[in-house]
Amino acid sequence: MTFHDRVTSLKDSLNQIIVGQERLIERLLIALFADGHLLVEGAPGLAKTKSIKALSQLIEGDFHRIQFTPDLLPADITGTDVYRPETGTFSFQQGPIFHNLILADEINRAAAKVQSALLEAMGERQVSVGNTTYALPKLFLVMATQNPLEQEGTFSLPEAQLDRFMMHVKISYPDKAVEKTILRLNREEALGEAKSVAAKLPPITQADIFAIRKEILHIHMDPSVEEYIVQLILATRSPEKYDSKLAPLLAYGASPRATIYLDRAARAIAWLNNKDFVAPSDVKEVVHEILRHRIGLTFEAESLNYSRDRVIDAIVAAVAIP
Repeated sequence: MTFHDRVTSLKDSLNQIIVGQERLIERLLIALFADGHLLVEGAPGLAKTKSIKALSQLIEGDFHRIQFTPDLLPADITGTDVYRPETGTFSFQQGPIFHNLILADEINRAAAKVQSALLEAMGERQVSVGNTTYALPKLFLVMATQNPLEQEGTFSLPEAQLDRFMMHVKISYPDKAVEKTILRLNREEALGEAKSVAAKLPPITQADIFAIRKEILHIHMDPSVEEYIVQLILATRSPEKYDSKLAPLLAYGASPRATIYLDRAARAIAWLNNKDFVAPSDVKEVVHEILRHRIGLTFEAESLNYSRDRVIDAIVAAVAIP
């Protein structure tokens, strides 16, 4: 069985466990295989926690959930030096960040000092406590969540930290048919009649994941598609060169990290779709999640009820495919 066949089975299994969140699952797999982090925005109860926990059961990797609260301290995430009176020395006690898959639940409920504790971990794959730096696991993925319904008592993530996330994914409520399926599956779980999907599949090892990442990086991308990616990013910085109507809407554009992640995400989505090349349609498929948290809107755009997604649509329309 090829890597692609195994990942397809993994994706199908996740869709059986998490009903009605196909887009979230696909983006979670993109983040896993493109070596990025995910920011998920959605109302409570939409299986955000269950999705990454289910993924951890189907791959070789451990999972930990961190509930962000206003009284959380940085050491509660990274760990701290603990004094051992029997030896008269300090030893480092690892925090929950030292796991393969991390759910940072309601990340905007913690103060900026705590949010910044994730910054080094996500960007450098290491944490510093005192004068010592500790390496995180090679397989390391953070999925942070935000609740868009309640903003009282929250702390907005700064742009520097938002830029660390590969994608910003928005999820919504399921439709009527999916809601009925959720009812049935929940009833089966409560009665102990639910079939264990995880037990049927051999877990994808970390070595497999790293091999898949190499395959994705080697997938063919024509220079014209690469040019298209660069032009999309440049359009966020100098919109007046592409469409005069865009200029009053954008306060600032995307960083070079957006270019890197758009390339990786487009390659990953092409690979997941069993293609051996990247097409402009693959770039368009992920451009909203890559740019959504990396562009700033002007007051004029907000006064005209422009959303970031609407502005991204206008950017895509303004940039011609080479």
